[in-house]
Amino acid sequence: MSVMLEVPDEVSAALQLPAPELKARLQLELAVSLYAQQILGLGKAAELAGLSRWELNDLLARRGLPMHYAEVELTEDLAYASGGK
Repeated sequence: MSVMLEVPDEVSAALQLPAPELKARLQLELAVSLYAQQILGLGKAAELAGLSRWELNDLLARRGLPMHYAEVELTEDLAYASGGK
């Protein structure tokens, strides 16, 4: 499913971002916000932001946001760390 978001011209102008960067930046900020509110896990937030999980994790750390694991992500990471798939 694709969702369109309408941003008023005045708001777009207030953001002071070049037009080509606007969509990506808004998607990134939405992903960070939804992750911080524990609405999205790291993987889905990274997908929305157009980043790898590791890139998003680095960004969250730079912003001082704590990392939280969904149970499935913890299980995947523990399996990976122990040499599993």
